[in-house]
Amino acid sequence: MEVQGRIKMIDETKTYGNNGFRKREVVVTTEEQYPQHILVEFVQDKCDLLNNYSVGQMVKISINLRGREWVNPQGETKYFNSIQGWRIENLQSEPAGDNMPPVPPMEAFEPADDYSDEDHDDLPF
Repeated sequence: MEVQGRIKMIDETKTYGNNGFRKREVVVTTEEQYPQHILVEFVQDKCDLLNNYSVGQMVKISINLRGREWVNPQGETKYFNSIQGWRIENLQSEPAGDNMPPVPPMEAFEPADDYSDEDHDDLPF
């Protein structure tokens, strides 16, 4: 599954327990009639995927839904859900790189005055 939206918050990587479990959370706000603020957690080595992203960027996050069962000390069973991200993609178009020359203004082009519909045209369309 996927979630698309604008990054609202990126938390720092946090480490838990003696085994060094790592988790990092990001909140994405969807752009729809009723925007939703979706918390997605990245765990272990996936935490580093968020290093190149910042608040305000449009992204698409590939997610898995996780669910677990827990029995409290009183014997009551509780269920918890989480959304885990495993890939994130930038949806904003990149600015034109140095390998693309700028397009000259329209005034730099001369109109074709001597064109006739009867001239041979070798264009494929």
